[in-house]
Amino acid sequence: MILVPIDVDRGAVDPVSLQALTLARSLDDDVQAVVAGDATVAGELAEYGAGVVHVADLGDLTDYAPQATAKAVTQLVGALAPAAVIGGGTARGNEVMAHVAAFLDAPLASDCVSITLGSPAEVTRARWGGNLLEESSVDAPVLLATVLAHAIPATQAPAAGVLQPFTADLDDADRAVRVVTRSGAAATGVTLAESKVVVSGGRGMGGPEAFALLEQLAELLNGTVGCSRVVTSEGWRPHAEQVGQTGTKIAPDLYLAFGISGATQHLAGCKNSKTIVAVNTDAQAPMMLAADYAVVGDVHAFLPLLIERTRAAAGS
Repeated sequence: MILVPIDVDRGAVDPVSLQALTLARSLDDDVQAVVAGDATVAGELAEYGAGVVHVADLGDLTDYAPQATAKAVTQLVGALAPAAVIGGGTARGNEVMAHVAAFLDAPLASDCVSITLGSPAEVTRARWGGNLLEESSVDAPVLLATVLAHAIPATQAPAAGVLQPFTADLDDADRAVRVVTRSGAAATGVTLAESKVVVSGGRGMGGPEAFALLEQLAELLNGTVGCSRVVTSEGWRPHAEQVGQTGTKIAPDLYLAFGISGATQHLAGCKNSKTIVAVNTDAQAPMMLAADYAVVGDVHAFLPLLIERTRAAAGS
């Protein structure tokens, strides 16, 4: 049996958790999911192969609490003795699984693209921002792993999705780290990770005011605005919009990169895009070399023309 911890954020299942379910199904017919407190997603998880959905009651914790969630997962591991526990390779997924590994005093293989169970298990995982693949043997009573985001397409395979509620045994230390409140702009529309079109800007945008052009283009294309790490470091845009290894890993149909040089960490976050278009004055910038289509030019001159043509094509 394979156990898959599911990341649910305010009622929405993280797509990478569904990718983890898909990988788990390739290893064993018996795939079971565990969620913290939210039974409403059971139907969706069943569509992706969860035969059983364990719903952990974390008491007064109603938002993200990584150690408490990990404690619940660890208690299920003790009760069910799965062959493997496979989570999503996101910031939250890796954090929860790291706590599970600490509780079980076991190794964690993160960002896996393939897994073969056995004694030992064999895993292939992405390293150095995806620039190389490492093949490793993992010798442990239960394999703990996360799946590299967007490396394995999520596919449906309907299963029973039988609900199994249980109450996690938590102590005060498990409750120490948790989301207490949220502030800032309310999330609207499609998220960065789910968007089919992402319009991103980097240092070459020159300042926060220029991102108004990216917002216009994103709206015309029904897309979402993203940015590079340096943009968030400068305070031009929020971290939630950062694309990259330390931001959000994306796999849109179209990725438009304006004034982004293309550091390794950024390329690791967007390389699964189906089509990449880059605009930069430096023809040899890594982002330009990685792009399917590269435009050598000034983004400030190019963007207004692109917006005008896009608006004309849309008839608006």
